[in-house]
Amino acid sequence: MKRIDGAISGGCQCGAVRYHATAVLDTSHICHCRMCQKAVGNFFAALIGIPRDAFAWTRGTPALFQSSDLVTRGFCAECGTPLLYDYATSAHLNVTTGSLDNPAAFPPQVQFGAEGRMPWYGDLCALADEGSTEDTMAEYVGEIRASNHQHPDHDTDHWPS
Repeated sequence: MKRIDGAISGGCQCGAVRYHATAVLDTSHICHCRMCQKAVGNFFAALIGIPRDAFAWTRGTPALFQSSDLVTRGFCAECGTPLLYDYATSAHLNVTTGSLDNPAAFPPQVQFGAEGRMPWYGDLCALADEGSTEDTMAEYVGEIRASNHQHPDHDTDHWPS
C-alpha cells in the first residue's frame, strides 16, 4: 500500500458528521460481499483506505454498528449515510468513497468479495442511458433544488446554514 499525502474531506448527506484526512492509501476499491451490500444498501460498497494518523472527525461522530467481531461500520445517525468500515487490527480505516467531497478523484483500483457480485454486474455499462436528472426529471428539478437539505461537497463553518 502506498500512502498519498494530500488533504481530503467528506461527510454525510445532512452535514451532521464530517471528516478530514491528510493522506489516503492507493486502495480505492469496491467490495461485493453480502455484508458490504447490506451495510451500504447497494450492490457493492466503494471504499478507500486512510491511515489512522491522517484521519479526524471534524463535525460530529458516526453511530457505530459491530457487523462482526472484527469490523465496525459507521454511519450518520441523523440521515443514515454509510461512512466508515473499520477493521479492528488494521493500521488504517476505510471511508465510503461516495462520502468524499470529490469521489471522482479516487476511481476503484480493485474489487473484492466476488462471491457476492451480482450476476449482471458486468452488463451495467450496456444499460440504456436516459440522460441527466435535469433531462429525465425536468418537471421536478426546480422543486428539488429549492428544497434541497443536502450538505454541500465542501466544509462549512455551520450547518444547516
